[in-house]
Amino acid sequence: MSNDLKSRSAKPLALVTGAARRLGRAIALGLAAEGYAIGLHYHQSEAEANSLAAEIAASGGECLLLAADLTRPAEIEAMFATVAESGYDLRVLVNSAAEMRHATLEEDTPAAWDATFDLNLRAAWLCARLAFALMRPHGGAIINISDAGAGRPWTGYAAYTVSKAALEALTRLQAKQYAPAVRVNGVAPGLILPSEDLSEEVWQRLNVRLPLQENERCGAVVQAVVFLAQNPYITGEVIAVDGGYRLT
Repeated sequence: MSNDLKSRSAKPLALVTGAARRLGRAIALGLAAEGYAIGLHYHQSEAEANSLAAEIAASGGECLLLAADLTRPAEIEAMFATVAESGYDLRVLVNSAAEMRHATLEEDTPAAWDATFDLNLRAAWLCARLAFALMRPHGGAIINISDAGAGRPWTGYAAYTVSKAALEALTRLQAKQYAPAVRVNGVAPGLILPSEDLSEEVWQRLNVRLPLQENERCGAVVQAVVFLAQNPYITGEVIAVDGGYRLT
């Protein structure tokens, strides 16, 4: 889909990182349904991004396709320069892009650990900082997608777990520093979608322990994101959307 920067509607823009696939895709569709134009960020999933943009357009929505490797600060800066020049008012940023790589503390390597933090934490910091500069004149909301593992660690995903715990600390710091112009909150999903390296047997074993056995889990996360994007009097909070996983 073409990024025509000349003719834009008055729709507010919601930028979703990692929007082409999985939970990011669901969040992008949910915000589009609420009337936002979508800043659809992707890295390697170009075909999926184009398909999602076409789906949003078919429903009367608008998309700004944004290709960037978020582990490269220069590409993050270029992405936000495109947003600034687009004619849209950026009102929402959802930091959804993340890497979930299986490795224990003993198995991980310094290079792999750094790569996880570059995407899961540093990119969220840089994206929020650049978004704040654009939102400050008119206000806005930043939502960081954390994980239930931030509070109840996944021992097999060490770097991921620690990066998400740090993201929640960053969320509270951003909320304090960016108030009152911009609200910053988080959503901590639990067992929403199986990771690509998790067997069906293990997935079912984890799920059977949950107090709530809801099927529409992506939808529940999307509802929380939309709520935080629109509620004017909440900042610095992280909402657990985990079916009670933290209680198990």
